[in-house]
Amino acid sequence: MINKVSSIIFVDSPVGAGFSFSRDDEGYDLDDTAASMQVHKFLAKWFIDHPQYLPNPLYIAGDSYAGIYVPLVAQAISQDNEAGLQQHLNLKGYILGNPATGEKIDRNSRIPYAHGMGIISDEMFESTQRNCDGQDHRYPTTTLCSKSLDAVEKLFSEIMKPYILDPYCAFASPKPEATVADRRTMEESNIKLLKPPPLPPLYCRTYAYVLSYYWANNKVTREALHIKKGTKDEWRRCNEDLPFRKEVKSTIKYHANLTRRGYRALVYSGDHDLVVPFLGTMAWIKSLDYSIVDDWRSWHVDGQVAGYTMTYVNNLTFATVKNGGHTTPEYRPKECLAMIRRCCSSLLNLVWAFLQTHSVQVIREGTEMAHAV
Repeated sequence: MINKVSSIIFVDSPVGAGFSFSRDDEGYDLDDTAASMQVHKFLAKWFIDHPQYLPNPLYIAGDSYAGIYVPLVAQAISQDNEAGLQQHLNLKGYILGNPATGEKIDRNSRIPYAHGMGIISDEMFESTQRNCDGQDHRYPTTTLCSKSLDAVEKLFSEIMKPYILDPYCAFASPKPEATVADRRTMEESNIKLLKPPPLPPLYCRTYAYVLSYYWANNKVTREALHIKKGTKDEWRRCNEDLPFRKEVKSTIKYHANLTRRGYRALVYSGDHDLVVPFLGTMAWIKSLDYSIVDDWRSWHVDGQVAGYTMTYVNNLTFATVKNGGHTTPEYRPKECLAMIRRCCSSLLNLVWAFLQTHSVQVIREGTEMAHAV
């Protein structure tokens, strides 16, 4: 039986990303908290305009740098609900894929992950661990640690960190030339956007990113999307010209607060991501010191292992997606759809707010799910 799965509203966020724009320069002056509050404000306005959806269960979700946004948005909604400051949004939980936390564990977990995947040798792993003991790999404080990390990064530079099995290809979107610590978006390649961007080989995943550039900047597309003339001259997949500040140092406390308040959380990781390896995600989840209620086991799609999962108290579930990359649904859409369906098996007509680094999606689910991951 064919069921309607979802209806999606895309909202470019923060202001300046995608086709979004501000009427004054101050609107582009953003940090993590301000960008999150933009999304919160959008959701509040959307529900005012569509009150028929207020009773529907609401989940906030996203991948990558949305690991910073999502907990902040969920917390803001939770606080407003408790204070009765606006219409009550039926927030039930949140979903995150390969999420950043702002903690050093995101980057420090790359070394043990790369060692386990055969990217670096035993000797390189041991010397790096020894020379960088206790240091934040984003900001090494000793010369020995810096040299060790430089040697590792040289090897990393020859592979696609978002999905280590892909052939190496340049990304067809602009990236900053500062250090990783100064970047807002997660790892891609340090190239400047050309007009149009360079065309990678057909076998590259990034070829589709070039096509998206042509599609989004096509006159017919812009007219169909009702983009006002004079508001945005060029659509970019990643707009690194925005003055954005990263001021949230850690989101782990938000995870602890939300889950202890009864909100459901699904955190998943593609197991071939070197940007935010699953080892780091598992480490910060473990730091919450939650008891395990359903121990490590496989989960399946079409009779095949699709990944592994573990559930903790306070409705926190972690899952890996086999052969998945950094933005896992891009690499394993069928498995991710099955995972989300099963996670929300008891919910009908689900309303989701999906955050990504450059977009927000509001999704209304209309399919009854089967069983839990």
